[in-house]
Amino acid sequence: MEKPAAEVIKGEGWGRFPDDLEYHSGFGNHFESEAIAGALPRGQNSPLICPFGLYAEQISGTSFTSPRKLNQRSWFYRIKPSVTHEPFWPREPSHKKLVSEFDGSNTVANPTQLRWKPVDIPDSPTDFIDGLYTICGAGSSFLRHGFAIHMYTANKSMDNCAFCNADGDFLVVPQQGRLWITTECGRLQVSPGEIVVLPQGFRFVVDLPDGPSRGYVAEVFGTHFQLPDLGPIGANGLAASRDFLAPTAWFEDCPRPGFTIIQKFGGELFNARQDFSPFNVVAWHGNYVPYKYDLSKFCPYNTVLIDHGDPSINTVLTAPTDKLGVALLDFVIFPPRWLVAEHTFRPPYYHRNCMSEFMGLIYGGYEAKADGFLPGGASLHSCMTPHGPDTKTYEATVARGNEAGPHKITDTMAFMFESCLMPRTCPWALDSHFRDLDYYRCWIGLKSHFSHDKTDVKSNDLQNGNKSGCFEH
Repeated sequence: MEKPAAEVIKGEGWGRFPDDLEYHSGFGNHFESEAIAGALPRGQNSPLICPFGLYAEQISGTSFTSPRKLNQRSWFYRIKPSVTHEPFWPREPSHKKLVSEFDGSNTVANPTQLRWKPVDIPDSPTDFIDGLYTICGAGSSFLRHGFAIHMYTANKSMDNCAFCNADGDFLVVPQQGRLWITTECGRLQVSPGEIVVLPQGFRFVVDLPDGPSRGYVAEVFGTHFQLPDLGPIGANGLAASRDFLAPTAWFEDCPRPGFTIIQKFGGELFNARQDFSPFNVVAWHGNYVPYKYDLSKFCPYNTVLIDHGDPSINTVLTAPTDKLGVALLDFVIFPPRWLVAEHTFRPPYYHRNCMSEFMGLIYGGYEAKADGFLPGGASLHSCMTPHGPDTKTYEATVARGNEAGPHKITDTMAFMFESCLMPRTCPWALDSHFRDLDYYRCWIGLKSHFSHDKTDVKSNDLQNGNKSGCFEH
C-alpha cells in the first residue's frame, strides 16, 4: 500500500533530524526567526494580510499587564491557526498516573527518606505521554501555584499526535536516549547531559531516535524558570546566557488526517482532532520559546579553603516565588569539579532543610552515596527530614584524614529539584517495587565517635543519683 504524503514528509522531519540543526543563542532574548525569508511582517504584529497569506497568532506566557521585564509572549505566523480543531473530549483510556492538584484524595504525606531504583523500560509500545508518571508534588495547577515531579520511560516515538501542557512548564532531564523534539518554534535535539524547557501551552512531539528512553521532568505552575541572580559572584559564572539554545523556524505543510492534539489540563488528558500538522509556523518572533542547555557548559563555583558550600551555589535555573530568595523550584546540578577544602568534611554535610529535595542521577555516581543511588534512580528528602552521606562515605572520608590533597570528581552528573513547598507522594510511587525499602539502612551503621574523659562525669552523675548509664554534663 502506498504511504500517504504525510508519512513521506514525516520521514524528512520528525523521523530524521539533520546533524547540523541551527539554534538561536541566548536566555530570555527577543528572537525572530523565518523559515522563508520575508515571512515576518515588518512594523507591526498583526497586519490585515500577513506575508504569504499566513495567519498571525500570539501565545502569551504571562498576563498582558505583567511588568515588561517579566512579560513573555511570542507571535506565530502560521499556515492555519491552532484554533482549527474539533472539540476536546476526555482521552480514553484515561491516564491514571498524572497529578496536578495535590491533596489527601490522591497523594500521601510521608516524611520518610525515600529512594527508588531505576525503573525498567516497558516491554509494550509506550510513547512519552503514556510513559510519563507523577512521583510527587504540591499545590495546584488550577490555583497557578505549585510543582509536580514526574519521571518517564518510553520506547516509541509519538505517532500522529502532539502534546500540549496547559498546566505549567516542563523541565525535562533525559537520562537514557536522545529526544528529538519538534515544537511550534522549530526542532531541538536533546541528549542525556542536556535539559530542555517546554513552556506552558506549546505543542510538541517527542521522537526517540535511540529507542528506549528514560528521564525526569519537573513541572512548575504559575511561574517560569529564570537564571538565578549571581550576587557577589559578579557578572559571570554558573549557567551563561549565551549557552541556552532556542530553535529556529521550521514548518511542514501537508495534510494530517486524524491528527490528535493531546492536552494536559488540570492533570487530565483531553483529545482534539484536526486534519493538519500543528507545526506549520513559517516564522515567529518573541521571547516565549522552548530552549535547551548543555549541562557540561556550567561553570561551577566552590569553596577554596574550608567547609562545604551550600548546594544553591550550583543552581542552573530557578522558578521564583513572590518571597525574595525563596524558590518554588530550583534546578541544581552536581557536576565534575575539584574539591580542595582543607581540614574539611568534603562531601555534603548532614542536613535538615526547610526546603524539600528530589534528586536524580544522569550518569556516574554521587559523592554522598557510596552505593545504592544509581543512574536513572531517584531520592526524595522532604522538608525537615534528616539526610546526608551514607555510612561508607562518612567512614572513607574520615579515614583519608586532614592531609587529603586536591581531588577532582569526574564522570558524574547528579541533580536536584528543590522546592519550598512540602511534597505529597503518589501512592504508586510509594508502592512501586522499584522503591528501595532498605534505604534507611545506609545510615544505620553510623556510630558514635564521641570521646572524652568520663571519670569526672561518671563520679558527678553517681553523686547526683543518675544510675541510668547515660552521662550528663
